[in-house]
Amino acid sequence: MMRRSFALAATTAITLSACAPTLQDAPLGAAVAPPADWRTSLEVTAPVEADWWASFGDPQLSQLVERARAANPDVQVALARVEEARATELASRGFLLPSLGAGVEGGVQREVSPFGQAQTTVAAQPAFRASYELDLFGKNAARVDAAEAGVAASAAAAEAARLSVSAAAASGYITLLALDRRLSVLEETLVARQEAVKFARDRAEVGYTSQLPLRQAEAEYQATAQLVPQLQAQIARQENALSVLTGTMPGAIERGGTLEQLIQPPAPAILPSELLRRRPDVAAAEYRIAAADAQMRVARADFLPSIDLGAAAGLVLSDLLADPLGVWSLGGSILAPIFQGERLQAQLDGATAQRDQAAWAYRSTVLDAFREVEDRMAVLSNLKEQESALEAQRVAVADALRHARNRYRAGYTPYIEQVDAQRALLGVELSLIQVRADELTALVGLYQAVGGSFE
Repeated sequence: MMRRSFALAATTAITLSACAPTLQDAPLGAAVAPPADWRTSLEVTAPVEADWWASFGDPQLSQLVERARAANPDVQVALARVEEARATELASRGFLLPSLGAGVEGGVQREVSPFGQAQTTVAAQPAFRASYELDLFGKNAARVDAAEAGVAASAAAAEAARLSVSAAAASGYITLLALDRRLSVLEETLVARQEAVKFARDRAEVGYTSQLPLRQAEAEYQATAQLVPQLQAQIARQENALSVLTGTMPGAIERGGTLEQLIQPPAPAILPSELLRRRPDVAAAEYRIAAADAQMRVARADFLPSIDLGAAAGLVLSDLLADPLGVWSLGGSILAPIFQGERLQAQLDGATAQRDQAAWAYRSTVLDAFREVEDRMAVLSNLKEQESALEAQRVAVADALRHARNRYRAGYTPYIEQVDAQRALLGVELSLIQVRADELTALVGLYQAVGGSFE
């Protein structure tokens, strides 16, 4: 009889499952097909190494990156989120297992016996209970799937944080070396302009020229001198930013070399079809879709009956009994939703909307990934040409300054021609430093854009 009742209940549950709504597919427009090739072709490329930052040949840069990956607060927050997701996954697996419990009920009771006399009774009932929910429609399994996808998404997000911090540390160190080089150029320019002031003063004191060239030379010297403290403040701020990035208090940063000594490694070589499996942020977005799909299955399972089995066993101990009395019970229940005021449908619609959001977020992440790679490849392919033009300009301006200086000292031209040539040379030298730093930081950005060494 009991088996027939359970079979009837199971048949009823399966019949009711046909009334549950169907799950909607993800939006078709959210899918992304990678292009066959990149728009920009780079001449020299090489496979990506796991520690790609070491290819720049500066041990201090490598140390900064390693410290940032290990101690950066944002990375630690991301790792803590992974642990949180793992705890959620472990808790979700508990829904697939039976619940077991044990307890004791007891007390002292004073009452009137059937013979009209006062009677005190002491009783206790230790019991063991077990319950289990049959996962007939996969609701609890879907919970586990969602939690597993959440762990994978958190792990990929943590790797994305590491990659972002690695790129920030490398590019920040390159910027610091570029600021050092700019300061060195300014100091060299100050020496040259100090000599120009001395020359103009000597000529003015003997009456060979008026005070105008002297004042012009002094003005140019001071115009350059006031740039030095500005640059020193920028260097201090950059050092502070790098210190905080590595998880330490603001302070000085040790240099392993100069900007000119940095090696420019070849650009990373990957195919467009490989980008989607190399980018940790793309992987995280994909896992979020999987988690949202599993949550949809959970919301759909709420429309279906839940089947619970229960058992209990124990003893009755009382001073009214000569011996303990064993008691037990077995049972089950089936509960199907009939009217919930559209709450279940709203939950399913909400879960579907969240899955669609995750799908469109995935498309946005993929498009941004391809854009970042294309942008950095375009920058790298054009910076070499810009650097060559600046080198030719520097040669021409340096030669023009030499002629202007000689003509001024010979008395053929006013001092303003030498000033113009000095300004032009300083501007070109600073632009060359910036282009060199831009090449290296664009390369770092390309390593980040292709996903670093993540697989």
